Amino acid sequence: MVLVDSHCHLDAAEFDTDRDEVIARARSAGVTRQIVPAVDAAGWPKLRGVCSRDAGLFPAYGLHPMYLSAHRTEHLSQLREWLERERPVAVGECGLDYFIEGLDRDAQAHYFEAQLQLAREFDLPVVVHARRAVDAVIAAIRKIGKLRGVIHSYSGSVEQARQLWDLGFMVGLGGPVTYDRANRLRGIAATMPLEYLLLETDAPDQPDAGIRGERNEPGRLLEVLRVIAQLRGQDVGDVAAATTANAERLFRIAPSGA
Repeated sequence: MVLVDSHCHLDAAEFDTDRDEVIARARSAGVTRQIVPAVDAAGWPKLRGVCSRDAGLFPAYGLHPMYLSAHRTEHLSQLREWLERERPVAVGECGLDYFIEGLDRDAQAHYFEAQLQLAREFDLPVVVHARRAVDAVIAAIRKIGKLRGVIHSYSGSVEQARQLWDLGFMVGLGGPVTYDRANRLRGIAATMPLEYLLLETDAPDQPDAGIRGERNEPGRLLEVLRVIAQLRGQDVGDVAAATTANAERLFRIAPSGA
């Protein structure tokens, strides 16, 4: 099996001491490629350097809503320059977070909509963070229009997911789906159209149930795959092939070995 981890923060400090070993374990597990999204402008150079070390690492550049205090309006013009020069596979991680108290919603919307505009201009997918803000994210996507992307670590309802699929967006599922009590999420995983599903780890965060409380890493994507295939009653290889093809299509990355 060949898998794509559609959301993995391999540039995070948690991997600074053993990043090469983490990548090697992922490759041994069949996770041959990872999409590595940014969180703030200060981290873009490190992310670029990390991704340059392995042909299977693909950067995305953006401004994450949880790091709102670090963002400046000039970072949007700098992002344009990075997109022009670096030609990443996506814009992100961007989005809206209504869970954390004190994050200015108007300021979040300013940065999010500006990044959606850049994604449309450069014909790039967006990697979207939407925590307790799925309706607002859907409204912003509709407002800008002609977009594609993924809502990573999806936590919304079935009806919200249907609206996203109608807009051509995919949903990313990771460690949370492996927990027995995640009933709504597991129901979505079991019944959703496979052509809109991406697998992710969000490493080093969101560990699966088998490593609860520990550092996550991309090699654990196999456990996410196993649980989702079991929930769907499908062959693991079939789910792997479909989700890998989805990632290749969305991010326009060549099939493994091509």
